[in-house]
Amino acid sequence: MKYKLLAASILATLSTTATSATYQLSELGTLEDAKYSYVTDVSESGHIIGFANGLYNLPIDISYIDFTENIIENSYDNTEAAFELSDKEITFTLDDIENNDAVLTNADAHTFMVSFLSSISTNFEYQKLSSLVGIKYNDTQVTEQPLFDVESVDYDGLTRSTTNLFNAVSEDGVTVGWGSAPYDKVSFTPDGDDEAETWFTHEFIERGIVISADGMIKVPLEPEFNEYGGTSRANDIVKTNSGYTVVGNMSTSIPDDRQDNIDDNCDNEDEPTSVCINLLNSNISRGLFNKRAVKWELDESLNITSVEELGMALTPDEGEAEDDAFTSTALAVNNNGTIVGSSNTRYYKNDDTILTMPVYFKDGAVVDFINQEDDWQAGKSIAINDNDVITGYATKRIEGTLRNKFFYHDIETGNTVFPTNYFSSSSSYGNDINNQGYIVGEGEVGVSDNTRRKEAFIYKIGEDKITNLNDLLPCFDTDGETDYAYTMAEATSINENNEIFGTATKTVEKLDSLGGVVTDVNGEIEYESIAVAVKLTPIANGEVEDCAPPEAEVYERNSASFPWYTLLLLPLVGLRRIFRF
Repeated sequence: MKYKLLAASILATLSTTATSATYQLSELGTLEDAKYSYVTDVSESGHIIGFANGLYNLPIDISYIDFTENIIENSYDNTEAAFELSDKEITFTLDDIENNDAVLTNADAHTFMVSFLSSISTNFEYQKLSSLVGIKYNDTQVTEQPLFDVESVDYDGLTRSTTNLFNAVSEDGVTVGWGSAPYDKVSFTPDGDDEAETWFTHEFIERGIVISADGMIKVPLEPEFNEYGGTSRANDIVKTNSGYTVVGNMSTSIPDDRQDNIDDNCDNEDEPTSVCINLLNSNISRGLFNKRAVKWELDESLNITSVEELGMALTPDEGEAEDDAFTSTALAVNNNGTIVGSSNTRYYKNDDTILTMPVYFKDGAVVDFINQEDDWQAGKSIAINDNDVITGYATKRIEGTLRNKFFYHDIETGNTVFPTNYFSSSSSYGNDINNQGYIVGEGEVGVSDNTRRKEAFIYKIGEDKITNLNDLLPCFDTDGETDYAYTMAEATSINENNEIFGTATKTVEKLDSLGGVVTDVNGEIEYESIAVAVKLTPIANGEVEDCAPPEAEVYERNSASFPWYTLLLLPLVGLRRIFRF
């Protein structure tokens, strides 16, 4: 969890009847000009943050593009063929894009350019775009919180070229996250060429940041090792008596072999050095940098007063340290100062095999607590409450496929429990835990390979049963006949009032990349499922509605693999876990 302070009132209705109380769902709002919205953290005092995705009208810079190059001509030909297969006629040409402002007026042309640029994300001779932005929710509106993005020199507004992961909020509204530097369009002449080329470069791959409650003060968290930009991430924050504690990770050094890779390849002759660094970092399995879990202390004015590395669950020998990078990261901290996350560690059967396992950092120790002899081979500690109880997930092979299973671990007793899931091969994740022992997350449901999807759950420690949050919502809309419009896909956070925050899906009119309504070949409006940020409020003395005959839902199934990142096939539902965790 991101730590939540203990609230004075506790809902008695959520004891053994926690899962028999119904919930009222309310949307938190959507950023104007964005299709999807998500929650990442909620404070007990009511601060809510998250991110939006699917921005309409992403800015497209065509000024540098040679539209006669094969790479874009081939992409257009493929798009034209796709239109024909759908019995549609393509509505634009490359000449329309180059000379007739088609990306501003024609949704198909705009969609084509966004798709084209996304498909060549590793080609740094073309513009970089990101549709993911940090947001704040309040009672009346949803507002964007930029992290590192800046005003573009080529078009109106922000560059929209930065990664933005807005992760955690303190009780008084100070926030943390991490992102990439904005890309600059530069002129570069490769060695042996006479003409300059356009390239897109930036100063660093990722950097943690602390932002004041009003958004006016921004404090980048510089890594200890900042050659080639270095890296850092800020994943959680708590308010302290003297200021704030922030946890994450940062680059601390670079292995000799990785430095050799840089020396051999990044000579600023064939491509800018920063491009080479980006490509090497993404292509090497453990990246370029050694990274360590870290704790920053800041005062009330957000001045950094101390930086403490938290270590790893293993000590690389001299040869290992030269050959490859090693990583630990801190993901959450509670009011006791106990920190949880993940770390490289050794496989119990073979010291040469390196795993990434859930850990906690306490009293100067890094504790790897998952029993590998039970075939667990990966995982992360994601959340911790004020009673030093951790939740997260671990990975093992089930029915021939790697599955993730949520757990809770009591530091005091040393006991680790993997609760019963929706069904034996269902992958599941514990995302948050409050001080009453309620865990929220999501797990796979579905009757076949093709229908597996994520649905949110609540679980009470001590009761070996998870409850699908959708079972606690109404069966029908207010007319009593129409199926309820929302499906809870992910539960992200739970506070001490047992209010739950997360992501639901609903069906709406489909909008194109310019924000216009989409119609089919017959002129009929098309519809699509989108992600919306929601709050679930317990209804005292509520009753669960019986939405289906008893035989309609059976959780124990024999199903094959369904990758977690395809949650409902919606963009970025679950992406919070990829990047933040």
